Amino acid sequence: MAEAHQAVAFQFTVTPDGIDLHLSHEALKQVYLSGLRSWKKRIWRYRNGILTGVYPASPSSWLFVVVAVIATTYARMDPSLGMIDKIRDHLPTNGYLSNQTESVLSALLFGTALWLALVFTMRQTLKLLLSYHGWMFIEHGKPPPHVKLWMLLVKIFSGRKPLMNSFQTSLPRLPVPSVKNTMRRYLESVQPLLDEEKFKRMQALARDFELKTAPRLQWYLKLKSWWATNYVSDWWEEYVYLRGRGPIMVNSNYYAMDYLYIVPTTKQAARAGNTIHAMLLYRRKLDREEIRPVYLREAPVPLCSWQFEWLFNTTRIAGLHTDTLQHLKDSKHIAVYHRGRFYKVWLYHNGRLLKPREIQTQMQKILDDQSPVQPGEEKLAALTAGDRVPWAEARRSFFSHGKNKVSLDTIEKAAFFVTLDDTEQGFRKADPVTSLDSYAKSLLHGKCYDRWFDKSLSFIIFKNGKIGLNAEHSWADAPIIGHLWESILATDQFQLGYTEEGNCKGEANRKIPLPQRLQWEISEPCQEVITQSLSVAQQLADDVDFHAFPFDDFGKGLIKRCRISPDAFVQMALQLAHYRDKGSFCLTYEASMTRLFREGRTETVRSCSTQATKFVLAMMDPAQTREQKLKLFKQAAEKHQDLYRHAMTGAGIDRHLFCLYVVSKYLGVESPFLKEVLSEPWKLSTSQTPHQLLDLVDVNRFPQYVSSGGGFGPVADDGYGVSYIMVGETLINMHISCKFSSPETDSHRFGKHFRQAMLDILSLFNLNNRPSQ
Repeated sequence: MAEAHQAVAFQFTVTPDGIDLHLSHEALKQVYLSGLRSWKKRIWRYRNGILTGVYPASPSSWLFVVVAVIATTYARMDPSLGMIDKIRDHLPTNGYLSNQTESVLSALLFGTALWLALVFTMRQTLKLLLSYHGWMFIEHGKPPPHVKLWMLLVKIFSGRKPLMNSFQTSLPRLPVPSVKNTMRRYLESVQPLLDEEKFKRMQALARDFELKTAPRLQWYLKLKSWWATNYVSDWWEEYVYLRGRGPIMVNSNYYAMDYLYIVPTTKQAARAGNTIHAMLLYRRKLDREEIRPVYLREAPVPLCSWQFEWLFNTTRIAGLHTDTLQHLKDSKHIAVYHRGRFYKVWLYHNGRLLKPREIQTQMQKILDDQSPVQPGEEKLAALTAGDRVPWAEARRSFFSHGKNKVSLDTIEKAAFFVTLDDTEQGFRKADPVTSLDSYAKSLLHGKCYDRWFDKSLSFIIFKNGKIGLNAEHSWADAPIIGHLWESILATDQFQLGYTEEGNCKGEANRKIPLPQRLQWEISEPCQEVITQSLSVAQQLADDVDFHAFPFDDFGKGLIKRCRISPDAFVQMALQLAHYRDKGSFCLTYEASMTRLFREGRTETVRSCSTQATKFVLAMMDPAQTREQKLKLFKQAAEKHQDLYRHAMTGAGIDRHLFCLYVVSKYLGVESPFLKEVLSEPWKLSTSQTPHQLLDLVDVNRFPQYVSSGGGFGPVADDGYGVSYIMVGETLINMHISCKFSSPETDSHRFGKHFRQAMLDILSLFNLNNRPSQ
């Protein structure tokens, strides 16, 4: 009753003496604080909009230019070559202003126009500089004079203290490759996978497509590239992700793990308090654009920040034919799940963020709650784990009104979703293999009903204090989550910390409103849909064979001594491991980002090149000498690097072919070539998770604070999904997935092949005396 009373700002009663008003001062105070916070956010956004709009210049530079122009007029000099006098002649003053005022106003207008012209020139110059990518194809560490000059100019025109979105309008647009180059690179990529007869057939299909069908499709793509910000990203989001009608759990969503060896506290509520607060601090910095733009390590080149906008307050909404993304500018609460019950937890009190200890108290209240689970509530989230159409129909039939709509809105409009998991997970020295495998599967799918897979972020806190993250994939790619996750882990341990008892620092505030239990009225027909969705999801989850392990024999430190790209080294090891595992080569997918361009997402690196297959076959041939194998390996690694660079710079194969296919569907044009290309299975899908915030945690100084990285499910029913992260100089964390139902795959077997392949390749370099990495 007390909560209901405080929810009303005022009450009134009618008496013989008139109307008697009873104001609730606490409610009015909360209304005032909430409005104050909203206005503060508007002011921040307005300020940042101005700073970003004039970047790489600044508002203070406007004042400098205007003052300089006015000063020259007082010195009887005319820097405008007569433009100030012409402006003065056309001022609609009607004689109300003095001659001196008209002169100052004319100089002010000219100075402003001059400043805007300078801003435009600087921005276009920076855009032109960022359009140059030749530096990527030059040997690392040996830039020629023209590249050094280019780097210097980029630094000069990049300005000082950029905000997160300062470079967005200066980034170039993703170019549309020529059809001829795409066809040539495509045929080159499939040649090692096809016999002579099949390759000749594919050549004929490609030639026919290039000459007859492609020119018309290419014209539409070029038209879109001139009009749209990015000719790929919107179609990629819609057709690859949002229009998929199968489960997004395992098939699309991916996960991120906690530190490998460290558990800062074993108190579940305390770990939740610190990490949730750390996420809110990150969100506040994001709202204020205080997070620095992400740059490439090799050069002072900024990456597109567009995807960061969707990190928080975002939910995928199920539809009958296609899903949509719902994004709110702000959200003042989170949704929490524990043992079959859902809660709403407010994030603010008296106009400020809840402190870690206050969030810990909220979480502990939820953990201590023994109220019964409502009918159908416990496994409700299984709707987000099953097929999309039943979930969309259930939304329309059972969650469009009443209590169900209010509670569903609470979850979907939350900043993010939190699960207080009742299991213990994480790396255990006594059982390293099983413990990490179980940890990975728990983050990937859990019980299939204890994560809200539609939320952009589902944050999991386990009973023993370990944490993890499950992310929906349509709105952004893994590097965005990686940037957030590294910041959360570092803030939790090195900025917030814990008391000796393992609690969050600070004092508990008993005046904080209690978590609100969400109410549901889930009918029997709805419960049947939930049961069916859970059955589909459970079958999918049970089929996932996962193996996560740390490869600590050596890391990128030793690989660099070999003067080989660490990523190329790992990719060639994966090719060798796959051949030893299956006795054949396959179409291989490695994700590469295209965020050098505005609104760029990913491109495919086809790692199974002709050079890679020659190297692998040489490794399988005892008659080949070490020198011959080493030579072929270096050629394969160099080819891989070349493919990676082309993918990053907009000259990839697969996104171009994908967009040509979309255009063909719009035009009703049938292309046997595109149909066959788009149906080819990726039996080896790989991805590297980069370290991006190395300044937050020095892994050489704190070697125990190493990231476990993250992983994803297999793309093909008879293939592997491989994710890896290179931590420091001596560790590579591996995540390998496949399906139990396939007799061709086994994650542990593939892991053994990979480890041996890494050691065998290293042995080619004959490093007998390995120094410390």
